[in-house]
Amino acid sequence: MSDELSNDAVVESREEIVATDTEQHPSAGAERAAAALAGVAPEPGVAKPDAILVADDVSKSFGGVRAVRVDHLEVQRGTITALIGPNGAGKSTFFNLVSGFDKPDSGTWSFDGTDISGAPAYRIARRGMVRTFQLTKALMRLTVLENVMLGATEQRGERMLAAPLRWVWKGQEDDVEEKARALVERFRLSHMAHEFAGICSGGQRKLLEMARAMMVDPAMIMLDEPMAGVNPALVQSLLGHIQRLRDEGTTIVLVEHDMDVIMSISDWIVVFAEGAVIAEGRPDDIRTNEKVIEAYLGKRRALPTAQENDA
Repeated sequence: MSDELSNDAVVESREEIVATDTEQHPSAGAERAAAALAGVAPEPGVAKPDAILVADDVSKSFGGVRAVRVDHLEVQRGTITALIGPNGAGKSTFFNLVSGFDKPDSGTWSFDGTDISGAPAYRIARRGMVRTFQLTKALMRLTVLENVMLGATEQRGERMLAAPLRWVWKGQEDDVEEKARALVERFRLSHMAHEFAGICSGGQRKLLEMARAMMVDPAMIMLDEPMAGVNPALVQSLLGHIQRLRDEGTTIVLVEHDMDVIMSISDWIVVFAEGAVIAEGRPDDIRTNEKVIEAYLGKRRALPTAQENDA
């Protein structure tokens, strides 16, 4: 057990060094994202040069409370886009709506040029838009490897008539297992591959969900609070995986409350408040945005100016 912990610590230490180096020397993916967004104005609802997700007039109410009221939102392809805002701002509800896990009161949205408004979650996932959850959805009595294999789609062996005919689907299942093993290794879970998912730590379950999402070779992954409940020692590891996915061309959209994480990893930030988008921009744009400061701290508790600090 001590050797296992020691090995994990070495991996995390190496990945922390890589993450620190990335902050000082932006990756090719970060540079591509910055170039793509260079001419985009930091305004709510602004158009992007190559949007992979476009949402219009999306709304959702619970009783008399309007949880989401997004007039227009675009996500640029190949970027890490963060959705931030106070608790109850509508971020996760928006995630649920566009990923097919909840039904809106109104609105339309498209993914990669195809209208997916109201489509069920499994069809949206098959199109290449997948999501993870704040509370992980691992099957605890299956192994880590088996959980990752479950992410594969169009499995012949899952059909009732074909299931007894092992020769029909065995070759396909072997390919799925090979791909799952590669992802388990990529996400540093090889030592847990044959352990029940139920004994994984919170951080390992987050990595497991990311590996399972990659089984469909998605064009976009939506991460709902990927750092929630994660040991600080694993945070840098998760950040490194997210950045590498972006560098390989995968679009990342994440909801996260850790502002240090958001400011260090995001190419573009969208700010929600009371269900609506109140600001968009690069991290430097958001840091000084008065509407964002007011949404987080309240008008009477706005951040002091330089002159007030001097006084």
